[in-house]
Amino acid sequence: MENKSSDEVEKFKTKFLSAWHNVRYSWALKTKTSFSRNSPVLLLGKCYHFKAEASDAEDFTDICYEASDEDFVMGNVEAFRRDFASRVWLTYREDFPPLPGSTLTSDCGWGCMLRAGQMMLAQALILQFLGRDWTWSGALMLQPLDTETWTTTTAKRLVATLEASLQSSLRSSDPEPQAQAVGEEADTHLKELNHRRLVSWFGDSHMAQFGLHRLVRSSLTMGKQAGDWYGPAVVAHILKKAVEEATDPALACVAAYVSQDCTVYSADVIDSHRAPASGQSSADGSNASFPLHNSQPAPASGLPDDRAVIILVPVRLGGEKTNPEYFDFAKSILSLEYCIGIIGGKPKQACYFVGFQDDSLIYMDPHYCQSFVDVSTSDFPLQSYHCPSPKKMPFSKLDPSCTIGFYSRNVQDFERIQQELSKLLQPSVKEKYPAFTFVQGHGRDYDLSAGLTPEKIRDPRRTVTTAGDFVLL
Repeated sequence: MENKSSDEVEKFKTKFLSAWHNVRYSWALKTKTSFSRNSPVLLLGKCYHFKAEASDAEDFTDICYEASDEDFVMGNVEAFRRDFASRVWLTYREDFPPLPGSTLTSDCGWGCMLRAGQMMLAQALILQFLGRDWTWSGALMLQPLDTETWTTTTAKRLVATLEASLQSSLRSSDPEPQAQAVGEEADTHLKELNHRRLVSWFGDSHMAQFGLHRLVRSSLTMGKQAGDWYGPAVVAHILKKAVEEATDPALACVAAYVSQDCTVYSADVIDSHRAPASGQSSADGSNASFPLHNSQPAPASGLPDDRAVIILVPVRLGGEKTNPEYFDFAKSILSLEYCIGIIGGKPKQACYFVGFQDDSLIYMDPHYCQSFVDVSTSDFPLQSYHCPSPKKMPFSKLDPSCTIGFYSRNVQDFERIQQELSKLLQPSVKEKYPAFTFVQGHGRDYDLSAGLTPEKIRDPRRTVTTAGDFVLL
């Protein structure tokens, strides 16, 4: 009787907390984020110049953008908006199937770091299958979140409009231009199919390759469960495990690597490029069920070293607060096109950082509760997976514990990345220690423990009392 009563109390608490969080995070987001008119805006390796009178495209001093001023449209403003809105946005959801080992049907209030990790992984997959220059055709059609709340009806209406526009564009009376237009539209249509499939991997169901349910299930072996707070280091290992266990044949060409104690062991990364994934024989036929378009042609050999590697580096950029000496380093990292962003946040709030302007980070915010979307349908709405409104945060508010992500397409690409990052990691006079280092050889060559305990995962340096698992709501 006591056990039954205790279970009922726990169920009541779960329902109460879910209801409270759903109310708390269901309010529309504010969209008016101010950007300087005199500084460049960097977004995952791309620099945007917005000042119409700028005569030199390489002049980094004459750049401007005002997100809150709809009339101020000049230079690369539209290009920036399209680029930002094309990134995959993963937020809190409600009313999805219960998570493994729990009765929770929403991640409101505790799942923000997992959502940030999903967004970083999604960016890596965009680089792999669609390329950095890809943008979503519906990016500029998104409505500000404070003018209309996303609903399935609204999203389906926009999807229908896009599909009608696509069909009408295929009809033309001139045979030759029609053939060219059909070819271009076919390529666009293929990319949109790939885009939709990629988003479906992050759906909130047990079947989604990188959905919240798979991530929570993977975290159970690390001593975590649904409803717990996750730190950036823990999420890095969860993402690695999810990539290793992915069953979609299209994902056979992708692997993940997590650094150990702020050290990237080059031989381990190269092995990840070359070794076949667990349970997968080779990259041959990996696209049989998913006609993904790779932005760069793969070698004809189709050897296992075609695999791309997602490199995740948990770091700590200071003690109780982020050391200002690391600000320029973070800017340099976010200026690289092979950087897939940084997951971390300010205390009690996890974010996905994708760029910066001056001394402020640009980020995507998962703290917005949206309704469950069934991604198993062929025409599920995409609009709620893209954010029209960038947000900013001073570097000084960044929590020191974070995970940096990089995308390496092949071994040659990794060698170039290693050289470039090694130069950026050279410590300054004031900063005695680099954020992380590259070391030749394998991790096992340095007598490191093969198995990582949850305690070790939580704190990448293990010398700071405030672990990487900082409290995130």
